[in-house]
Amino acid sequence: MSNETTDKDEQAHAGTAEGQGPVRVTEEIDRHLANKREELFEEFEIRDKFPSAVLEEAKERTSDVQQEIVDELEHRQDLRDLTTWTTDPVDAQDFDDAISIAEEEEHYRLWVHIADVTHYVHPGSEMWAEAVKRGNTVYLPAYTIHMLPPALAETVCSLVPNEDRLAHTVEMAIKKDTLSFENIEIYKSVIHSDERLTYTQCERRLDEPDMPLHEENVLVYDLAEQLHEQRKEDGSLVLNPSRDRAHTIIEECMLKANKAVTHELMWNRGVEAMYRVHPQPTPDQWDKALKEIAELDGINMSGASWDDPRKAVNQALENANGKNLNKVQRAVLKVMPRAKYMNDPFGGHYALNFDIYGHFTSPIRRLSDLINHWIVHENDVPEDLIALCDRASDKQKDAETAERLYKQFMEEIGLNPYDVNNRGLEVVEDDEIEDDIEY
Repeated sequence: MSNETTDKDEQAHAGTAEGQGPVRVTEEIDRHLANKREELFEEFEIRDKFPSAVLEEAKERTSDVQQEIVDELEHRQDLRDLTTWTTDPVDAQDFDDAISIAEEEEHYRLWVHIADVTHYVHPGSEMWAEAVKRGNTVYLPAYTIHMLPPALAETVCSLVPNEDRLAHTVEMAIKKDTLSFENIEIYKSVIHSDERLTYTQCERRLDEPDMPLHEENVLVYDLAEQLHEQRKEDGSLVLNPSRDRAHTIIEECMLKANKAVTHELMWNRGVEAMYRVHPQPTPDQWDKALKEIAELDGINMSGASWDDPRKAVNQALENANGKNLNKVQRAVLKVMPRAKYMNDPFGGHYALNFDIYGHFTSPIRRLSDLINHWIVHENDVPEDLIALCDRASDKQKDAETAERLYKQFMEEIGLNPYDVNNRGLEVVEDDEIEDDIEY
Protein backbone atom coordinates (compact mmCIF):
# COMPACT_ATOMS: atom_id res chain seq x y z
CA MET A 1 0.00 0.00 0.00
CA SER A 2 1.43 3.40 -0.98
CA ASN A 3 2.00 6.22 1.49
CA GLU A 4 -0.50 8.29 -0.48
CA THR A 5 -3.20 5.64 -0.02
CA THR A 6 -2.38 5.35 3.67
CA ASP A 7 -2.62 9.12 4.11
CA LYS A 8 -6.00 9.20 2.35
CA ASP A 9 -7.30 6.36 4.54
CA GLU A 10 -6.10 8.17 7.68
CA GLN A 11 -7.71 11.42 6.56
CA ALA A 12 -10.97 9.63 5.77
CA HIS A 13 -10.94 7.93 9.19
CA ALA A 14 -10.24 11.25 10.92
CA GLY A 15 -13.44 12.61 9.44
CA THR A 16 -15.58 9.81 10.86
CA ALA A 17 -17.23 9.70 14.27
CA GLU A 18 -14.76 6.99 15.33
CA GLY A 19 -11.82 9.07 14.17
CA GLN A 20 -12.91 12.25 15.93
CA GLY A 21 -13.53 10.54 19.25
CA PRO A 22 -16.17 11.49 21.83
CA VAL A 23 -17.27 15.07 22.52
CA ARG A 24 -15.59 16.14 25.77
CA VAL A 25 -17.48 18.00 28.51
CA THR A 26 -16.72 19.18 32.02
CA GLU A 27 -18.23 17.63 35.15
CA GLU A 28 -20.37 20.75 35.54
CA ILE A 29 -21.84 20.38 32.04
CA ASP A 30 -22.41 16.68 32.70
CA ARG A 31 -24.38 17.58 35.84
CA HIS A 32 -26.48 20.07 33.88
CA LEU A 33 -27.29 17.35 31.34
CA ALA A 34 -28.20 14.88 34.10
CA ASN A 35 -30.49 17.44 35.75
CA LYS A 36 -32.21 18.17 32.44
CA ARG A 37 -32.78 14.48 31.85
CA GLU A 38 -34.34 14.05 35.28
CA GLU A 39 -36.61 17.01 34.59
CA LEU A 40 -37.74 15.49 31.27
CA PHE A 41 -38.17 12.02 32.80
CA GLU A 42 -40.54 13.45 35.40
CA GLU A 43 -42.47 15.60 32.93
CA PHE A 44 -43.05 12.79 30.42
CA GLU A 45 -43.15 9.86 32.87
CA ILE A 46 -40.11 8.20 31.29
CA ARG A 47 -38.92 5.26 33.38
CA ASP A 48 -35.13 5.35 33.51
CA LYS A 49 -34.59 2.55 36.04
CA PHE A 50 -36.01 -0.97 35.84
CA PRO A 51 -37.85 -2.46 38.85
CA SER A 52 -35.98 -5.28 40.56
CA ALA A 53 -38.64 -7.85 39.60
CA VAL A 54 -38.11 -7.02 35.89
CA LEU A 55 -34.33 -7.26 36.20
CA GLU A 56 -34.60 -10.57 38.05
CA GLU A 57 -36.87 -12.03 35.39
CA ALA A 58 -34.49 -10.90 32.64
CA LYS A 59 -31.61 -12.55 34.49
CA GLU A 60 -33.53 -15.82 34.78
CA ARG A 61 -34.42 -15.82 31.07
CA THR A 62 -30.78 -15.42 30.06
CA SER A 63 -29.54 -18.47 31.92
CA ASP A 64 -28.76 -21.77 30.16
CA VAL A 65 -29.42 -20.09 26.81
CA GLN A 66 -27.59 -22.49 24.51
CA GLN A 67 -29.42 -25.57 25.77
CA GLU A 68 -32.75 -23.79 25.33
CA ILE A 69 -31.85 -22.98 21.71
CA VAL A 70 -30.89 -26.62 21.08
CA ASP A 71 -34.23 -27.73 22.51
CA GLU A 72 -36.06 -25.21 20.29
CA LEU A 73 -34.60 -26.77 17.12
CA GLU A 74 -37.31 -29.44 17.31
CA HIS A 75 -39.99 -26.80 16.78
CA ARG A 76 -38.31 -24.35 14.40
CA GLN A 77 -36.78 -24.12 10.96
CA ASP A 78 -33.02 -24.57 11.16
CA LEU A 79 -31.48 -21.75 9.08
CA ARG A 80 -28.02 -21.89 10.61
CA ASP A 81 -26.40 -22.86 7.30
CA LEU A 82 -27.98 -19.90 5.49
CA THR A 83 -25.53 -17.03 4.92
CA THR A 84 -26.78 -14.31 7.25
CA TRP A 85 -25.45 -10.99 8.53
CA THR A 86 -26.41 -7.80 10.36
CA THR A 87 -25.76 -4.17 9.36
CA ASP A 88 -26.00 -1.47 12.02
CA PRO A 89 -24.45 1.80 13.19
CA VAL A 90 -20.97 1.47 14.67
CA ASP A 91 -22.27 2.25 18.17
CA ALA A 92 -25.28 -0.13 18.07
CA GLN A 93 -25.85 -1.88 21.39
CA ASP A 94 -28.14 -4.64 20.17
CA PHE A 95 -28.77 -6.26 16.79
CA ASP A 96 -32.41 -7.17 16.30
CA ASP A 97 -32.49 -7.70 12.53
CA ALA A 98 -30.41 -9.74 10.07
CA ILE A 99 -30.81 -10.50 6.38
CA SER A 100 -30.13 -13.26 3.87
CA ILE A 101 -30.54 -13.10 0.09
CA ALA A 102 -30.62 -15.48 -2.89
CA GLU A 103 -31.34 -15.01 -6.58
CA GLU A 104 -33.65 -17.37 -8.45
CA GLU A 105 -34.67 -17.38 -12.09
CA GLU A 106 -37.73 -15.18 -11.70
CA HIS A 107 -37.45 -14.08 -8.07
CA TYR A 108 -35.31 -12.58 -5.40
CA ARG A 109 -35.62 -14.61 -2.20
CA LEU A 110 -35.18 -12.31 0.78
CA TRP A 111 -35.08 -13.47 4.38
CA VAL A 112 -35.44 -10.87 7.13
CA HIS A 113 -34.67 -12.41 10.50
CA ILE A 114 -35.91 -10.55 13.57
CA ALA A 115 -34.92 -11.38 17.14
CA ASP A 116 -37.63 -13.58 18.66
CA VAL A 117 -38.26 -11.32 21.62
CA THR A 118 -41.70 -12.76 22.41
CA HIS A 119 -40.07 -16.11 23.20
CA TYR A 120 -38.77 -14.35 26.29
CA VAL A 121 -41.23 -11.46 26.76
CA HIS A 122 -44.95 -12.27 26.62
CA PRO A 123 -48.26 -11.28 28.26
CA GLY A 124 -48.19 -12.18 31.93
CA SER A 125 -44.46 -11.59 32.29
CA GLU A 126 -42.91 -8.75 34.27
CA MET A 127 -40.95 -7.59 31.22
CA TRP A 128 -44.10 -7.38 29.08
CA ALA A 129 -45.87 -5.26 31.69
CA GLU A 130 -42.83 -2.97 31.93
CA ALA A 131 -42.59 -2.70 28.12
CA VAL A 132 -46.24 -1.59 28.00
CA LYS A 133 -45.48 1.12 30.57
CA ARG A 134 -42.45 2.33 28.62
CA GLY A 135 -43.91 2.04 25.11
CA ASN A 136 -40.58 2.30 23.32
CA THR A 137 -36.88 2.90 23.76
CA VAL A 138 -36.07 6.60 24.15
CA TYR A 139 -32.95 7.80 22.37
CA LEU A 140 -31.40 10.98 23.71
CA PRO A 141 -27.97 12.02 22.40
CA ALA A 142 -25.44 9.80 24.23
CA TYR A 143 -28.13 8.47 26.59
CA THR A 144 -30.57 5.62 25.93
CA ILE A 145 -33.57 4.58 28.04
CA HIS A 146 -34.36 1.02 26.97
CA MET A 147 -37.81 -0.55 26.61
CA LEU A 148 -36.39 -3.95 27.63
CA PRO A 149 -33.63 -4.68 30.15
CA PRO A 150 -30.22 -4.54 28.44
CA ALA A 151 -29.39 -7.86 30.12
CA LEU A 152 -31.92 -9.42 27.74
CA ALA A 153 -31.80 -7.07 24.74
CA GLU A 154 -28.03 -7.15 24.41
CA THR A 155 -27.60 -10.91 24.93
CA VAL A 156 -30.12 -13.59 23.87
CA CYS A 157 -32.21 -11.11 21.84
CA SER A 158 -29.20 -9.70 20.00
CA LEU A 159 -28.30 -11.42 16.73
CA VAL A 160 -24.57 -11.32 17.38
CA PRO A 161 -22.20 -13.10 14.96
CA ASN A 162 -20.99 -16.66 15.48
CA GLU A 163 -23.78 -17.55 17.92
CA ASP A 164 -27.01 -19.49 17.41
CA ARG A 165 -30.04 -17.29 18.07
CA LEU A 166 -33.82 -17.66 18.09
CA ALA A 167 -35.47 -15.57 15.38
CA HIS A 168 -38.80 -14.77 13.79
CA THR A 169 -38.13 -15.00 10.05
CA VAL A 170 -40.04 -13.30 7.23
CA GLU A 171 -39.19 -15.18 4.01
CA MET A 172 -40.30 -13.42 0.84
CA ALA A 173 -40.19 -14.49 -2.79
CA ILE A 174 -40.18 -11.17 -4.67
CA LYS A 175 -40.94 -11.11 -8.40
CA LYS A 176 -38.15 -9.59 -10.47
CA ASP A 177 -40.48 -7.95 -12.98
CA THR A 178 -42.97 -6.27 -10.61
CA LEU A 179 -41.20 -6.48 -7.20
CA SER A 180 -44.49 -7.76 -5.78
CA PHE A 181 -44.78 -10.78 -3.48
CA GLU A 182 -44.97 -14.19 -5.10
CA ASN A 183 -44.99 -15.84 -1.70
CA ILE A 184 -44.66 -14.90 1.99
CA GLU A 185 -43.79 -17.23 4.86
CA ILE A 186 -43.43 -16.13 8.48
CA TYR A 187 -42.05 -18.66 10.93
CA LYS A 188 -39.92 -19.22 14.01
CA SER A 189 -36.31 -20.14 13.23
CA VAL A 190 -32.80 -20.64 14.57
CA ILE A 191 -30.17 -18.59 12.75
CA HIS A 192 -26.40 -18.12 12.94
CA SER A 193 -25.15 -14.69 11.87
CA ASP A 194 -21.88 -14.88 9.93
CA GLU A 195 -20.80 -11.29 10.53
CA ARG A 196 -21.77 -7.98 12.11
CA LEU A 197 -21.21 -5.14 9.61
CA THR A 198 -21.28 -1.43 10.30
CA TYR A 199 -22.71 0.84 7.61
CA THR A 200 -19.17 1.90 6.68
CA GLN A 201 -18.06 -1.74 6.36
CA CYS A 202 -21.09 -2.50 4.20
CA GLU A 203 -20.10 0.27 1.80
CA ARG A 204 -16.60 -1.21 1.53
CA ARG A 205 -17.94 -4.71 0.92
CA LEU A 206 -20.01 -3.37 -1.96
CA ASP A 207 -16.86 -1.95 -3.58
CA GLU A 208 -14.36 -4.76 -2.92
CA PRO A 209 -15.03 -8.02 -4.83
CA ASP A 210 -12.55 -10.08 -2.81
CA MET A 211 -14.15 -9.30 0.55
CA PRO A 212 -16.57 -11.68 2.32
CA LEU A 213 -20.28 -10.96 1.72
CA HIS A 214 -19.46 -8.83 -1.35
CA GLU A 215 -21.76 -10.77 -3.70
CA GLU A 216 -24.56 -10.94 -1.15
CA ASN A 217 -24.45 -7.20 -0.48
CA VAL A 218 -24.32 -6.38 -4.20
CA LEU A 219 -27.35 -8.59 -4.79
CA VAL A 220 -29.41 -7.20 -1.93
CA TYR A 221 -28.47 -3.63 -2.91
CA ASP A 222 -29.67 -4.32 -6.44
CA LEU A 223 -33.04 -5.36 -5.01
CA ALA A 224 -33.14 -2.50 -2.48
CA GLU A 225 -32.38 0.15 -5.09
CA GLN A 226 -35.19 -1.15 -7.31
CA LEU A 227 -37.60 -1.13 -4.35
CA HIS A 228 -36.52 2.41 -3.50
CA GLU A 229 -37.05 3.69 -7.03
CA GLN A 230 -40.40 1.95 -7.28
CA ARG A 231 -41.55 3.58 -4.04
CA LYS A 232 -40.63 7.02 -5.35
CA GLU A 233 -42.42 6.41 -8.65
CA ASP A 234 -45.51 5.26 -6.74
CA GLY A 235 -45.51 8.46 -4.69
CA SER A 236 -43.75 7.45 -1.48
CA LEU A 237 -42.24 10.49 0.23
CA VAL A 238 -38.41 10.30 0.49
CA LEU A 239 -37.27 13.04 2.85
CA ASN A 240 -33.63 11.94 2.82
CA PRO A 241 -32.68 11.52 -0.86
CA SER A 242 -28.92 11.30 -0.25
CA ARG A 243 -29.02 8.15 1.88
CA ASP A 244 -26.02 5.88 1.21
CA ARG A 245 -26.23 2.35 -0.16
CA ALA A 246 -25.92 0.62 3.23
CA HIS A 247 -28.84 2.57 4.71
CA THR A 248 -30.86 1.96 1.53
CA ILE A 249 -30.39 -1.80 1.93
CA ILE A 250 -31.59 -1.87 5.53
CA GLU A 251 -34.44 0.61 5.06
CA GLU A 252 -35.91 -1.11 2.01
CA CYS A 253 -35.53 -4.65 3.40
CA MET A 254 -37.23 -3.67 6.66
CA LEU A 255 -40.02 -1.80 4.85
CA LYS A 256 -40.63 -4.85 2.65
CA ALA A 257 -40.70 -7.18 5.67
CA ASN A 258 -43.09 -4.92 7.60
CA LYS A 259 -45.31 -4.73 4.54
CA ALA A 260 -45.22 -8.52 4.13
CA VAL A 261 -46.29 -9.13 7.73
CA THR A 262 -49.21 -6.71 7.64
CA HIS A 263 -50.23 -8.05 4.21
CA GLU A 264 -50.32 -11.53 5.72
CA LEU A 265 -52.29 -10.44 8.78
CA MET A 266 -54.85 -8.35 6.89
CA TRP A 267 -55.49 -10.31 3.72
CA ASN A 268 -54.57 -13.92 4.51
CA ARG A 269 -55.58 -14.17 8.17
CA GLY A 270 -58.06 -11.35 8.64
CA VAL A 271 -56.92 -10.59 12.18
CA GLU A 272 -56.48 -7.27 13.88
CA ALA A 273 -52.98 -5.99 14.52
CA MET A 274 -51.19 -2.83 15.58
CA TYR A 275 -51.19 -1.00 12.26
CA ARG A 276 -49.28 2.21 11.56
CA VAL A 277 -51.71 4.79 10.18
CA HIS A 278 -50.52 8.11 8.76
CA PRO A 279 -53.21 10.62 7.68
CA GLN A 280 -52.57 13.03 4.83
CA PRO A 281 -52.40 16.82 5.11
CA THR A 282 -55.38 18.83 3.86
CA PRO A 283 -55.15 20.39 0.37
CA ASP A 284 -54.72 23.83 1.98
CA GLN A 285 -51.85 22.55 4.15
CA TRP A 286 -50.13 21.06 1.11
CA ASP A 287 -50.61 24.28 -0.88
CA LYS A 288 -48.96 26.23 1.93
CA ALA A 289 -45.99 23.83 2.07
CA LEU A 290 -45.48 23.68 -1.69
CA LYS A 291 -45.61 27.48 -2.04
CA GLU A 292 -43.03 27.82 0.73
CA ILE A 293 -40.77 25.31 -1.01
CA ALA A 294 -41.22 26.84 -4.47
CA GLU A 295 -40.07 30.25 -3.16
CA LEU A 296 -36.67 28.87 -2.12
CA ASP A 297 -33.74 29.84 -4.36
CA GLY A 298 -32.49 27.05 -6.61
CA ILE A 299 -35.53 24.80 -6.17
CA ASN A 300 -37.10 23.34 -9.31
CA MET A 301 -40.51 21.68 -9.24
CA SER A 302 -42.20 20.93 -12.54
CA GLY A 303 -45.89 21.81 -12.72
CA ALA A 304 -46.77 18.29 -13.86
CA SER A 305 -45.69 16.74 -10.56
CA TRP A 306 -47.91 19.01 -8.44
CA ASP A 307 -50.83 16.61 -8.92
CA ASP A 308 -49.15 14.46 -6.26
CA PRO A 309 -47.51 16.73 -3.67
CA ARG A 310 -45.27 13.89 -2.49
CA LYS A 311 -43.68 13.60 -5.93
CA ALA A 312 -43.25 17.37 -6.09
CA VAL A 313 -41.45 17.31 -2.75
CA ASN A 314 -39.26 14.40 -3.85
CA GLN A 315 -38.23 16.36 -6.91
CA ALA A 316 -37.46 19.43 -4.81
CA LEU A 317 -35.36 17.42 -2.37
CA GLU A 318 -33.32 15.78 -5.10
CA ASN A 319 -32.06 19.10 -6.46
CA ALA A 320 -31.82 20.99 -3.16
CA ASN A 321 -28.48 21.90 -1.61
CA GLY A 322 -27.76 21.25 2.07
CA LYS A 323 -29.29 24.46 3.43
CA ASN A 324 -32.39 24.24 1.26
CA LEU A 325 -32.70 20.51 1.97
CA ASN A 326 -33.40 21.27 5.63
CA LYS A 327 -35.86 24.02 4.70
CA VAL A 328 -37.79 21.69 2.39
CA GLN A 329 -37.89 19.00 5.07
CA ARG A 330 -39.14 21.46 7.69
CA ALA A 331 -41.83 22.83 5.36
CA VAL A 332 -43.16 19.30 4.84
CA LEU A 333 -42.94 18.20 8.46
CA LYS A 334 -44.83 21.31 9.61
CA VAL A 335 -47.97 20.22 7.72
CA MET A 336 -47.68 16.46 8.20
CA PRO A 337 -50.16 14.98 10.71
CA ARG A 338 -48.68 12.67 13.32
CA ALA A 339 -48.75 8.97 12.51
CA LYS A 340 -50.45 6.75 15.09
CA TYR A 341 -51.07 3.10 15.92
CA MET A 342 -54.54 1.68 15.31
CA ASN A 343 -56.14 -1.77 15.32
CA ASP A 344 -57.44 -1.11 11.80
CA PRO A 345 -55.29 0.03 8.83
CA PHE A 346 -58.02 2.44 7.69
CA GLY A 347 -56.46 5.19 5.57
CA GLY A 348 -53.09 3.48 5.24
CA HIS A 349 -49.73 5.21 5.56
CA TYR A 350 -49.81 8.40 3.49
CA ALA A 351 -46.10 9.32 3.56
CA LEU A 352 -45.05 5.83 2.46
CA ASN A 353 -48.07 5.52 0.14
CA PHE A 354 -48.85 2.06 1.53
CA ASP A 355 -52.49 0.95 1.83
CA ILE A 356 -51.57 -1.25 4.78
CA TYR A 357 -48.53 -0.89 7.01
CA GLY A 358 -47.35 -1.87 10.48
CA HIS A 359 -44.16 -2.41 12.44
CA PHE A 360 -42.52 -5.80 13.00
CA THR A 361 -38.76 -5.41 12.61
CA SER A 362 -37.78 -3.72 15.91
CA PRO A 363 -39.35 -5.64 18.83
CA ILE A 364 -36.44 -4.74 21.15
CA ARG A 365 -37.23 -1.02 20.98
CA ARG A 366 -40.90 -0.64 19.98
CA LEU A 367 -43.98 -1.94 21.77
CA SER A 368 -45.90 -2.12 18.46
CA ASP A 369 -43.43 -4.60 16.97
CA LEU A 370 -43.40 -6.71 20.14
CA ILE A 371 -47.20 -6.96 20.07
CA ASN A 372 -47.30 -7.76 16.34
CA HIS A 373 -44.79 -10.59 16.90
CA TRP A 374 -47.12 -12.07 19.50
CA ILE A 375 -50.16 -11.67 17.19
CA VAL A 376 -48.37 -13.35 14.27
CA HIS A 377 -47.36 -16.35 16.36
CA GLU A 378 -50.59 -16.75 18.35
CA ASN A 379 -52.90 -15.74 15.49
CA ASP A 380 -54.84 -13.86 18.13
CA VAL A 381 -54.84 -10.37 19.61
CA PRO A 382 -54.49 -9.07 23.18
CA GLU A 383 -57.84 -8.14 24.72
CA ASP A 384 -56.65 -4.58 25.31
CA LEU A 385 -55.29 -4.03 21.79
CA ILE A 386 -56.99 -0.63 21.30
CA ALA A 387 -55.61 0.64 24.61
CA LEU A 388 -52.17 -0.68 23.65
CA CYS A 389 -52.36 1.20 20.34
CA ASP A 390 -53.16 4.42 22.19
CA ARG A 391 -50.39 3.77 24.69
CA ALA A 392 -47.76 3.18 22.00
CA SER A 393 -48.84 6.33 20.12
CA ASP A 394 -48.75 8.50 23.26
CA LYS A 395 -45.38 7.24 24.45
CA GLN A 396 -43.82 7.76 21.02
CA LYS A 397 -45.04 11.36 21.06
CA ASP A 398 -43.58 11.82 24.55
CA ALA A 399 -40.23 10.35 23.47
CA GLU A 400 -40.00 12.60 20.41
CA THR A 401 -40.86 15.70 22.45
CA ALA A 402 -38.33 14.82 25.16
CA GLU A 403 -35.64 14.26 22.54
CA ARG A 404 -36.39 17.62 20.90
CA LEU A 405 -36.26 19.48 24.23
CA TYR A 406 -33.05 17.74 25.29
CA LYS A 407 -31.35 18.65 22.00
CA GLN A 408 -32.57 22.21 22.37
CA PHE A 409 -31.06 22.36 25.87
CA MET A 410 -27.76 21.03 24.53
CA GLU A 411 -27.62 23.84 22.00
CA GLU A 412 -28.38 26.38 24.74
CA ILE A 413 -25.32 25.26 26.74
CA GLY A 414 -23.05 25.21 23.69
CA LEU A 415 -23.14 21.56 22.66
CA ASN A 416 -23.86 20.27 19.17
CA PRO A 417 -26.46 17.48 19.65
CA TYR A 418 -25.63 15.99 16.25
CA ASP A 419 -21.96 15.57 17.22
CA VAL A 420 -22.90 14.17 20.63
CA ASN A 421 -25.34 11.73 19.05
CA ASN A 422 -22.72 10.43 16.64
CA ARG A 423 -19.61 10.56 18.81
CA GLY A 424 -20.82 10.12 22.39
CA LEU A 425 -19.66 12.03 25.47
CA GLU A 426 -16.57 11.92 27.66
CA VAL A 427 -16.36 13.78 30.98
CA VAL A 428 -12.92 15.36 31.57
CA GLU A 429 -11.23 17.99 33.75
CA ASP A 430 -11.91 21.64 32.88
CA ASP A 431 -8.40 22.32 31.58
CA GLU A 432 -8.67 19.44 29.06
CA ILE A 433 -11.55 21.07 27.19
CA GLU A 434 -10.52 22.82 23.99
CA ASP A 435 -13.03 23.15 21.18
CA ASP A 436 -15.94 20.88 22.08
CA ILE A 437 -17.99 23.61 23.78
CA GLU A 438 -18.68 26.82 21.94
CA TYR A 439 -19.52 29.71 24.30
